Amino acid sequence: MAAISESTKNYSQETLVLAICITTVGFLVFFTQTFKFLKWVWTMFLRPPKNLTHYGSWALITGSTDGIGKSLSFDLASKGLDLILIGRNPQKLQTTSNEIWAKFGKENTKIKVIVIDFEKISGEEIENKIKEEIEGLDVGILVNNVGLSTNGARFFHEVGLEGFGNLVDVNIGSVSWVTRGVLPGMLQRRKGAIVNIGSGSSIVVPSYPLYSVYAATKAYVAMFSRSLSLEYKQFGIDVQCQIPLLVATKMASIKRSSFFVPSPDQYSKASVRWIGYESLCVPYWTHSLQWCLLNAIPDSLVNWALLRYFLSLRKKVLRKENKLV
Repeated sequence: MAAISESTKNYSQETLVLAICITTVGFLVFFTQTFKFLKWVWTMFLRPPKNLTHYGSWALITGSTDGIGKSLSFDLASKGLDLILIGRNPQKLQTTSNEIWAKFGKENTKIKVIVIDFEKISGEEIENKIKEEIEGLDVGILVNNVGLSTNGARFFHEVGLEGFGNLVDVNIGSVSWVTRGVLPGMLQRRKGAIVNIGSGSSIVVPSYPLYSVYAATKAYVAMFSRSLSLEYKQFGIDVQCQIPLLVATKMASIKRSSFFVPSPDQYSKASVRWIGYESLCVPYWTHSLQWCLLNAIPDSLVNWALLRYFLSLRKKVLRKENKLV
């Protein structure tokens, strides 16, 4: 009986220790997840935006006449910044300038336009033109927004040489060479903010079939931004890659916004609030929710669904081109 009693006592002690361990682990998991959730609420909705005029009096935006870039131009002007608008169409640049002046007044917002077609000008020419055009201006914020996608979902071998080259030149070249043109002035003043617009295709999902070149160029933008952030933080320059998912723009071929697909204006307001903070971020809150949901799904299942979805899109594109194979 004594042996049985001793055994029961030991069993009870082991059970108690196990219960304490399970409770401790459960508490730590609960505490960690609660902390993550509260941090998410803080950064998405409560954290105050930075005073962007601290970086300088001018903001330079590429791809500024449509979509996210145009909305960002308006929002940056509302923060008291003068604007340098870059685009390839002089008429659209003038129209955008007139719309901004109509809202904020010429006396309140200075605007300088630079006409650059990133598909037709070489890298060194871009850098030299930027340096020449902004000489003497206190450019504190750079937004590398201009981007290009393929003409519908396609296998890699179906992307034409011109389309392939243009994707690389615009999505990689513009970010690199415009940054080279603006960075020396920021280094001299030891302050500045660089915002590179990336894509969920390179970060949020495990793969992006039939848009492989586009996704790869945006992966470059993400790594480029994170690396520059480490390099130049010591000089007072904040470098950031912002990751949008779907936004109702011409490039995305989406006309109407929805819960998970914000309008350019909705996305822009979230974007401006994040400038100067994390080196990689998903500014719009429903996009962040989508990222969390996708992380909970096995990569193999996401890949399977994406491939079949984009294959269906490819068939629609080929039907329009009368080239169904």
